Amino acid sequence: MTSRPLGLDPAFIASQRRKLIAERTRLARMLASEDDEDRMVASADAGQANETEDLAQDLAITENNDALSATLVEQRNRVERALAKIEEGTYGVSDRSGEPIDVARLQAHPEAVLTLEEEKDAARRALSQVAR
Repeated sequence: MTSRPLGLDPAFIASQRRKLIAERTRLARMLASEDDEDRMVASADAGQANETEDLAQDLAITENNDALSATLVEQRNRVERALAKIEEGTYGVSDRSGEPIDVARLQAHPEAVLTLEEEKDAARRALSQVAR
């Protein structure tokens, strides 16, 4: 860690690092569990003549697991980015604008790398992309 942006004290940053590491561990466990469940569904199907309903149900489970896994990977990437920002000495500063991220936001979401307004703007743009 090189510097302390926004006057964030070392104890706060150390606390945030601990929270982020714990979250990274939790997400890794959840991703491993999703992988295990996918393997169980695949192995249960191997070599069996399944009814159409069973196949449809397995497909739905797999699609839900894939969506959940994608969300977990995105969350893990945010956590990894926040940990990298701690190491870079830029934790608490927006990746987009360089503006300070509110401390209350960091306390609620240690993985935040954008200000609240930037996050809302990104969500609005993502929704408008989906709506097209």
